[in-house]
Amino acid sequence: MYTDTERCVRAVQSKDARFDGWFFTAVLTTRIYCRPSCPVVPPKVENMTFYPSAAACQQAGFRACKRCRPDTSPGSPEWNARADSVARAMRLIGDGVVDREGVPGLAARLGYSARQIERQLLAELGAGPLALARAQRAQTARLLIETTGLPMADVAFAAGFSSVRTFNDTVREVFALAPGELRTRAARSAKPPATPGVIALRLPYRAPLNPSNLFGHLAATAVPGVEEWRDGAYRRTLTLPHGHGIVALTPRPDHIACRLFLTDPRDLTLAISRCRWLLDLDADPVAVDDRLRADPLLAPLVDKAPGRRVPRTVDGAEFAVRAVLGQQVSTAAARTHAARLVTAHGVPVDDPEGGGLTHLFPVPEALAGLDPERLALPRSRRTTLTTLVGALADGSLRLGTDTDWTKARAELTTLPGFGPWTVEVIAMRALGDPDAFLPTDLGIRRAAAELGLPSTPAALTARAAAWRPWRAYAVQYLWTVDDHPINHLPA
Repeated sequence: MYTDTERCVRAVQSKDARFDGWFFTAVLTTRIYCRPSCPVVPPKVENMTFYPSAAACQQAGFRACKRCRPDTSPGSPEWNARADSVARAMRLIGDGVVDREGVPGLAARLGYSARQIERQLLAELGAGPLALARAQRAQTARLLIETTGLPMADVAFAAGFSSVRTFNDTVREVFALAPGELRTRAARSAKPPATPGVIALRLPYRAPLNPSNLFGHLAATAVPGVEEWRDGAYRRTLTLPHGHGIVALTPRPDHIACRLFLTDPRDLTLAISRCRWLLDLDADPVAVDDRLRADPLLAPLVDKAPGRRVPRTVDGAEFAVRAVLGQQVSTAAARTHAARLVTAHGVPVDDPEGGGLTHLFPVPEALAGLDPERLALPRSRRTTLTTLVGALADGSLRLGTDTDWTKARAELTTLPGFGPWTVEVIAMRALGDPDAFLPTDLGIRRAAAELGLPSTPAALTARAAAWRPWRAYAVQYLWTVDDHPINHLPA
């Protein structure tokens, strides 16, 4: 995108917010970089140059615009639609892996050498993994500075900086303001959170976003004690590297309001990344809907409520366990099975806002020793669950944002009780494959029959080839044909 100068110029001159995160505009005369939708008067064409990432802008000596705050742009949708090493690296960097494990840890997860990863990221993003992680640390530091009262030294280490001096130098270089000045500017307009220790922030997205199926699905399938819909917000507990957290996500007309309670602020970067992943906030809904609208039988569904997202998960292993518990049973039964598992094996937590969140969902290691005879499931389902948990616990099966989609499908298929529906729903919601498809799903087959689409799995799959690479979004539209609670925001 950033190499197509003419297209970039048109986006900047029209202040098109759809391209925020796709590229960044650096102004040669002012040495400032902006998002395409920056509200200031666009610079002259000859003074504009374009970069694929904020990190590349910073590395070239540009500082962030104070008006449009380009560091808070939605992430590039390109990393959601791809499963190659660069896309997986970007998702891992977004999860803070470089801060926790360094570049060697990032390379090891991807199965490449550190030099290969460096070369690939430089070629596509104009910055290596350290520069990309540095840009993310700066954004995390800004959030902590502006939304908490933490001492600056605590902010520095929580954001991932190795020293206070590096923190001060980076903030001044990126934002042209000292950390204290950033906090002073934010304090003039910010309202303190009602609950001490809560970090309040806005999660941006590309419009349109239809919250009905997104939050409706999460609320309708919520596991008691781990998730709830309360006061217009979806709330849930989070298992994080340095402790746990509780998040409340509320849909707003132009952003998602996010309230985070963390036992350790070092987990902020990962918590934000997980929330954005959960709600599919980096998607490009215009590109998705344009492709699906080309099918005359899907077009009315898209036109009726555009901007549907794929509800995902904050933890791939958790979702895989829940997918098995939900095989061939109702939504209510699946919630009951999951709640029993949580009560028996989950870690208890306190809800600082007095809600109904009581536990963390049990990690695979905690479930590895469960007694299958105590599970109120058919014997075959018990075998499926215990085999899955064993593979997740010993590391032979990994389900994360960095997982290779094709490899994961092949590994899941070898497990007992994993048919096409279970494999594809995990690919769609746990791994984030935008092209995952569920032709055997009962709701999809009913919708297909009602719309005049082929209703047999093979014929429907053949017809759906025209929807690629966005078949997971087509699933969301097809599910709306049924009047199911997953399609409606709770009252």
